Amino acid sequence: MSALLAALSATTAVALLALPRAAQRLQLSRAKHPSLTGHGRMARRVAGLIPHYAYSEHAFFRSDDPDEAVALRREAGFARLADLFRARFPRTRAETAAVRDGLSDLQFTGLYRVPFQYARHVRDHLGTGAFAAASEGVTVTDLDGNVFYDLAGSYGVNLFGVDFYRACLEEGAARVSALGPVLGPLHPVVTGNVARLKALSGLDEVSFHMSGTEAVMQAVRLARYHTGRRRIVRLCGAYHGWWGEVQPGIGNPVPTRDTLTLADMSERTLRVLSTRRDVACVLVNPLQALHPNAGAPADSALVDSARKAAFDRAAYTRWLHELRAVCTARGIVLILDEVFLGFRLARGGAQDYFGLRADMVTYGKTLGGGLPVGVLCGRAELMRRYRDDRPVDICFARGTFNAHPYVMGAMSAFLDRLDTPEVAGLYRGLDATWDARAARLNGMLAEAGLPVRVAHMSTVWTVLYTKPSRYNWMLQFYLRAEGLALSWVGTGRMIFSLAYDDAAFAAVADRFVAAARAMQADGWWDGTAPSDKAIRRSILREVAAVRLGGWLGLRAPNQA
Repeated sequence: MSALLAALSATTAVALLALPRAAQRLQLSRAKHPSLTGHGRMARRVAGLIPHYAYSEHAFFRSDDPDEAVALRREAGFARLADLFRARFPRTRAETAAVRDGLSDLQFTGLYRVPFQYARHVRDHLGTGAFAAASEGVTVTDLDGNVFYDLAGSYGVNLFGVDFYRACLEEGAARVSALGPVLGPLHPVVTGNVARLKALSGLDEVSFHMSGTEAVMQAVRLARYHTGRRRIVRLCGAYHGWWGEVQPGIGNPVPTRDTLTLADMSERTLRVLSTRRDVACVLVNPLQALHPNAGAPADSALVDSARKAAFDRAAYTRWLHELRAVCTARGIVLILDEVFLGFRLARGGAQDYFGLRADMVTYGKTLGGGLPVGVLCGRAELMRRYRDDRPVDICFARGTFNAHPYVMGAMSAFLDRLDTPEVAGLYRGLDATWDARAARLNGMLAEAGLPVRVAHMSTVWTVLYTKPSRYNWMLQFYLRAEGLALSWVGTGRMIFSLAYDDAAFAAVADRFVAAARAMQADGWWDGTAPSDKAIRRSILREVAAVRLGGWLGLRAPNQA
């Protein structure tokens, strides 16, 4: 009997010890966003279950079971677009086709412009060129002489317009030409760059890198080194580069065990951070204020009209300050990733725009004056890569091309221009200008009865769709036909430069509306889908049928 009582007491003790751990685990689970974006492991499992299939040419136009008259309008409209692309872009498309087999980057971006079920037919007939020959002002020109308004923005680099960066490159090269491409010794322009970056960031020290991804990697390494903690926290949907620790879901073949993905703008996230002792740092990408808890929008995932975006500056400011307070109380390093948004919202970056001071800030893209760059600014005690009392305990990070003279020269020219009255003038009334432009375009779309709207965060825009449809991704091709150049993610992200004046924006708005009118006339929004949920269910049925070896209706898997 005594042995039984002892065994029961031991079991009870183990159970009691396990309770706090179970409660912590439950608290952590509740702090994750309920979508797949918030559950990296589950997202990878689900991705592994989805088979490839492609619609036949007939089924391509009928995936939402439209009336046959609508399907025929789509076929005719698609054929007109295909003829236009062949006639207008022959050299650009030929050059792209010639290099595709040898350029893996191009293969990837070319495949993921549209949902995979439609990709083969689109690639065969609406292939877009990947080459450009010239740029000027707010336009780019392809190899066939076609001039497009640039809505790709060089992935965020092109904040002040291509002419601005052309001048930075030329002036910067002249400043360092006497030293040239000598690596190791620093060119004197570095002294001025460091001083100005310290002033802009409000932080103590600077380190230079060759990309934003590298800068974020170094920030995380240093946070772990100085806190002695292993966990890092990223917020659901945020992008911090393509390295494994900050990309725990789809796209990363290596499991990440020390990264926690928690919900953005969530009280539950704050509670988790306030109770854990193993979190070294929290990474914040302020671009997520436009679409909290959702990944970067791209037309490759635009299978319905569920894309959502809206920027609430006051709400996001409150969230950042609450997060700052918790991180301070718990000794967690707050890293603000301004690689994309740095200097776009305000001269002092997102820190100034939201009235926040982070422990570390990463910059990139536009700061390089047109050349590749990554910069980390941080508090002195966090930036040190060694310990005074343990000389062999170091946090090594160095790169051959860090502080390359030509990069530093272009950066110096960029920072010079950032201090000019002309650039200061661009920032005055910046939000009001772009709020008015977005409202104007949305008004034009509403007046025309088009199921399209835009949402924006200053000069970063995304396109939303107000009517359930499986074909919203087609708009990118109609926009191209109207002379608007998008990046490979399509209508998910449009990036304007501050060089757009009212006349240039008016031209873009007119062309945007014309493209949407043409798409509407060709029947792409005239399907029978009653809701986004119904669309997703139909896709799940297709996936199940393919996995089970069968097929549904008019749709046929790609056997090529």
